[in-house]
Amino acid sequence: MSSSYINRELSWIEFNQRVLSEAQRQDKALLERLKFLAISASNMDEFFQVRVGGLTLLKSTGSRKKGLAGMTPVQQLTAIRKRVKIQISEQHSLLNDELLPELEKNKIHICSPKKLPKHIKEQVRHRFEKNVFPLLTPLALDQEPESDSHPALTLPAMTLIVACMMKSKKGQQRIVLIPITEGIDRFIQVEELGIQYVIPIEEAIADFASGIFPSETVRAHTVFRITRNGDIAVQEEDAIDLAGEMEEVLSARKTSNTVRVEMSATGSRLLEKTVLSVAKASVDQIYRIAGPLCLSDFMQLAFISGYEELKAPAWEPQAATSIDFQNSIFDEIAKQDILLYHPYHSFDPVIRLIEEASKDDGVLAIKQVLYRTAKNSRIIDALIRAAENGKQVTVLVEIKARFDEARNLHKAEELQRAGVQIVYGVKGLKTHAKITLVLRKEAGSIKRYCHFGTGNYNETTARLYTDASILTANDNFGADASLVFNAITGRSKLLTPKHILPAPTHMKKRLLELISSEASRAKSGEKAFITAKVNSLQDKDIIDALYSASKAGVKIKLNIRGICCLKTGSRQEAKNIEVVSVIDYYLEHSRIFQFHQGGDNLIFISSADWMTRNLEKRIELMIPVTDKEIKNQLSDILECAFKDNQQAHRILEDGSSERILPKGKVSVFRMQEYLQKKATKLAKARSYTRTTTFEPHIPNSQKR
Repeated sequence: MSSSYINRELSWIEFNQRVLSEAQRQDKALLERLKFLAISASNMDEFFQVRVGGLTLLKSTGSRKKGLAGMTPVQQLTAIRKRVKIQISEQHSLLNDELLPELEKNKIHICSPKKLPKHIKEQVRHRFEKNVFPLLTPLALDQEPESDSHPALTLPAMTLIVACMMKSKKGQQRIVLIPITEGIDRFIQVEELGIQYVIPIEEAIADFASGIFPSETVRAHTVFRITRNGDIAVQEEDAIDLAGEMEEVLSARKTSNTVRVEMSATGSRLLEKTVLSVAKASVDQIYRIAGPLCLSDFMQLAFISGYEELKAPAWEPQAATSIDFQNSIFDEIAKQDILLYHPYHSFDPVIRLIEEASKDDGVLAIKQVLYRTAKNSRIIDALIRAAENGKQVTVLVEIKARFDEARNLHKAEELQRAGVQIVYGVKGLKTHAKITLVLRKEAGSIKRYCHFGTGNYNETTARLYTDASILTANDNFGADASLVFNAITGRSKLLTPKHILPAPTHMKKRLLELISSEASRAKSGEKAFITAKVNSLQDKDIIDALYSASKAGVKIKLNIRGICCLKTGSRQEAKNIEVVSVIDYYLEHSRIFQFHQGGDNLIFISSADWMTRNLEKRIELMIPVTDKEIKNQLSDILECAFKDNQQAHRILEDGSSERILPKGKVSVFRMQEYLQKKATKLAKARSYTRTTTFEPHIPNSQKR
């Protein structure tokens, strides 16, 4: 096995361990700990659907192709299973031994109906019979062999299923499966005398099953959930109707091969054998769980109403001080480039750009790329209004955005009905760029207004993920943005932009040049630095270039939230590389790159991580920052991660992590808290200035 790289999948599991470690911190608010536990479980679900799903498919083909770290698919699956079982054990030990007892102390009782006071149990039974029973569809298993007239039972993926062994009064036994389908709440909640009783629905079904099956009793039961391969992509070479092909992919995921079966550890051997048979799973795909399954559902309880003392203090997005919200957003962007760093800064100016453009008489056209949108999106509404108001609106909707395909198809159809010109991505590539272009007629000519970002046009995640936005009326960027849209929508060759660096055509080459340039400067005795913030680092060429730069003497600081295939440590090629990961209240999502370049200090924001898929298989954008003040702000953000001694972890040579703690007389520093306080302080100062300054309204004819 290669000693120079860390396996991508094992690195991801270590990232999820960092998430779980936040739930394990006893100094955190109780419901905040529950939230991080739910996040770690949700992350694991997607990991199995996509990464384990893909490896399982490779294994089934007999592939022995080795990955970056020299492991075959079989070796990776074996290593994953071993590491994941440890993490699952930690998740449930935490829940059972710490969180549930602490919740009970705080009058939140998560329990089965058997443990309820009699009168509370009757309330739960009443709610069950009224709201749950009508929605249940039990599936009986029989012994008939599979045939055309008797097809095999197909169970839904990622759905809790209660398997009951029933016994009639005559002593006959049978097994019945009860899926807990969408539309059934995971928990039944009853409050009395200040106590919140929370009953998992699978426990209620098992307890009240006799009401579902008259004259039968439940001899044994277990709860299980099947995870299927979600790594299924449309075959674009053969696709005539891409939207139709994508619907087939979504359908195929529901019945694809099993990659994991989670099952309550209390289940009987016969039930376990039956479940494995129905799921068409092997023994090494089963994970026995000592507690409730689908811990991601516990996110609902983390936000339970009341109990504010058990939650982390809420942080609110602040108004950006660089914008005067009394003016048109176009006037504000025209004055200067604007940096927004969400969620410390509100996402509203980005939404406002689209909303103002939708009704502004001077706006002729709006062009935008949408990858993931909010459920109830103001941006979608504004684009529809713009089209209805006669604007030329063109939107690239990426329907290959994994797990958002169905929503994106629906949104695309909604936009199309309003008269929006829709493009379903680009053949052979995912379009992951975050870009908006507004063309406005001013004083007889066309002026371009652009938004470039590191995150999606999603109002919900903009309050949860840290991302950078730049609003600009700089025509150099506007001209490049036009080239990008013309290439995407016109199916034409992308002419070389002068400023914007797109992937897969220009970005990776430029990054390698910049890294190499720093190495050359270091060899010449000059100061040489690279500081970067990405979600993941996996691309071999980038890693090798960083190793070479480190050996040449370049000081490299990397803030990587998730996957890191680069090995740190004392080895020569990594001696000048420091890697930290910050896991905190917000999800770190922005991508910012800084190269010292002999003091010129080149800074970029980007939609792309340093992964091969982003640099070679997606349409991404890397935007150079030209405004001096914005460069200073981004540089400060980059440095904050390396000062953090509260929420930061140092990535070790084997890919594991250690929490960074303050030493000696070093002051406590938490990056996200610092950025939140800074944004709040500046917003308050700006608000105070406005309330103490009188500014007269001047007729437009007198303005110069």
